[in-house]
Amino acid sequence: MEFSRRRKKFIGGPQTELYGQTLQFYGQPPLENVSLIEFETFAVERLKLLKAVENLGVRHLKTSEDYEKKLQQELRSSIGLSDYDKQRKDHISHFILRLAYCQTEDLRRWFIQQEVDLFRFRFNLLLPKQKLEFLHRNNLKYDTVRIIEGISPSQVPFQDALDLVRTRKVYLRGGYVYIPHQDIVTIILNDFRTRLSKALALAARSLPAVHSDERLQPLLNHLSHAYVGQDYSIQKNVGKISLEQIDSLSAKSFPLCMRQLHQALRENHHLRHGGRMQYGLFLKGIGLTLEQALQFWRLEFIRGKVDADKFDKAYAYSIRHMFGKEGKRTDYTPYSCMKVILTNLPGQGDHHGCPFRHSDPELLKQKLQVYKVSPSGISQILELVKGMHYQLACQKYFELTHNVEDSNFSLNHPNQYFVESQKVLGGGKDMKREVGTPQRSKEKSATAKDVTANASQDTEGIPEDLDSYFLDA
Repeated sequence: MEFSRRRKKFIGGPQTELYGQTLQFYGQPPLENVSLIEFETFAVERLKLLKAVENLGVRHLKTSEDYEKKLQQELRSSIGLSDYDKQRKDHISHFILRLAYCQTEDLRRWFIQQEVDLFRFRFNLLLPKQKLEFLHRNNLKYDTVRIIEGISPSQVPFQDALDLVRTRKVYLRGGYVYIPHQDIVTIILNDFRTRLSKALALAARSLPAVHSDERLQPLLNHLSHAYVGQDYSIQKNVGKISLEQIDSLSAKSFPLCMRQLHQALRENHHLRHGGRMQYGLFLKGIGLTLEQALQFWRLEFIRGKVDADKFDKAYAYSIRHMFGKEGKRTDYTPYSCMKVILTNLPGQGDHHGCPFRHSDPELLKQKLQVYKVSPSGISQILELVKGMHYQLACQKYFELTHNVEDSNFSLNHPNQYFVESQKVLGGGKDMKREVGTPQRSKEKSATAKDVTANASQDTEGIPEDLDSYFLDA
């Protein structure tokens, strides 16, 4: 894959034939030129799609009508494109995220699961003739036998269908299983999962080459924990909450990560740097002014072992820095869920991070009990945590603590949690004080330019032959 400022039309060759296919195993990397704009746009759009796949897969049965209907809606973004362009976009975006998500075991596991679910849905949309063509094109040729009147099952070695054997959905005899054609998708998914797992491991071996390029590395690292939702960096409601409200708001409208930080601050009268950054930017996002922030942190710290003079010398600068009043004058953005989950992991004595990701399950259970979450609700949350669906676990916590069955939004940001909480508590309307609602100019979802702005500032000269990262090293 090559990158350039201008898109160069790729004509002919194996890619033309590849993009004529409705579905593929992604065995061949892109070989054409791709503009930087396309690189960013394709990657962000696929990331949004995979996050939607994850959310729907947990909230609905994957074979249900609701699941299929809502996932079909998510795929409508490609409407208006030719079939060729749709397949080209699908192909390139898969390989970009493959590079971004091969970096750790957690990222690989998440990527594989969402890609498998997306593949299953697309395969089931194929017509019978198209399914057979796909099998033959990928050398997945199984013997068809007639053993039951009116049914022609496929015969495969039992080790290729362990899931079906385990659930006793197939007939087993002589080391072979006989699979009805409607269940053949299980075999294909196992094959797809195996191929993708090996491909990610291979891509991971090439990471040193990727990381050696200081322009490509930030872009891919950013994609692996990119926030693709609403922008909470602009404070429409600056100064519309008082410091006296924070204790009450923390109990009813803060996500668990911020509630945990607030409680630790009140108990210890101090937070380490990671906690101050995570919590301080969140408070900034819900509307605290710089003056309020300085007062809030000063009052709390001097209740501990820090006097006012020491606070002004050692801590006030960093608070002003958050608001873009010191240093490079960068107006820092509140942390998204992915940033909280994946960066700056908490250590001993820290209170930042995501409680669903970084807490011991037993300690998390105890905390939820203290916060009056029902036993059945705790079980649901812990089950989501076990499946590494940390944002969905937080969303379930939202539903349980706000007494709603379906929150009707996909949680991606602590400040989003706060805004949605205030809407629920306000009877479905915008909160009375309009806390945390961004300016109209920022209400749109992040575009590729928004999401990758920081990472793409230095993308001049991205190396050609990126396809080599996907091939044998």
